[in-house]
Formats: sequence, C-alpha cells, structure tokens
Amino acid sequence: MAATLKLEIVTPTATVFSDDVEMVTLTGIDGEMGIYPQHMPLMTQLAAGEIIAKKGSENIYLAVGEGFVQITGQAVSVLTDMAIKADDIDEVKADEARQKAEQRLSEKLSEEETATVQASLLHATSQLKLKQRTRR
Repeated sequence: MAATLKLEIVTPTATVFSDDVEMVTLTGIDGEMGIYPQHMPLMTQLAAGEIIAKKGSENIYLAVGEGFVQITGQAVSVLTDMAIKADDIDEVKADEARQKAEQRLSEKLSEEETATVQASLLHATSQLKLKQRTRR
C-alpha cells in the first residue's frame, strides 16, 4: 500500500472529513501547496477556496472557508469555518447566498456586519467555483 497521511477537516459544528489519503492540495495564505506523507512540519493560515484529497484513483473535492492548517509527516489537520464536499453543494442556494451578500455589501454596515457579510460572500463564491469546476 502506498504511504498515506491522515486528513482531518473540522468546522465549529462537525468533523467534515477524516480519512487516510495519499496527497492533499490546499491553498494557504502564501499560495497553493501539495502535501505528501513525510512533509516537513508546518502551520499556516488556510485561504478560502478548495481542498483536493487524493485517495487511490479518486480525487475528493471540498470547498473551504478561511482557517488554519497544521501539517506533520503523518497528518494534515484543518480547522476552518466552512467545509463542504463538492457533491453536497447546492449550487442554487450558493448563488442566492452570493447575490444576497453582494447586495448587503452595498448597504451601510458596521465593521462587524461587513466582516460577516464578506465571509458569507467568500463561502458562497468558494462553493460556486468548486461546483462549476467539478461539474460532470
């Protein structure tokens, strides 16, 4: 069997993914990175976008929000405010959320409200991009 590492993706409400995989691709604040077993230890911020986990001949796609990543030679632990498997994304709802967030940003909002709406916009945009890219 090929060498693997444990990928765990956790949100405030659930463990969204937990399995042994052969490779993980994600976007940190310094750019995209590929992580294989025996990767050097690293902690970085996760940028909103997508995570691709390679398991055998299958690629597993997840839309993710911002968060943190801890990498060891044996594991990748992701703490994020949103993670959804591509197959579970409702494209219509994500587009509605994007439109609503864009509309709210044109209103006069407090700094806290603006941050919340921008996070919602990032979540919806990440989901839409991944769904459109993985459409079969």
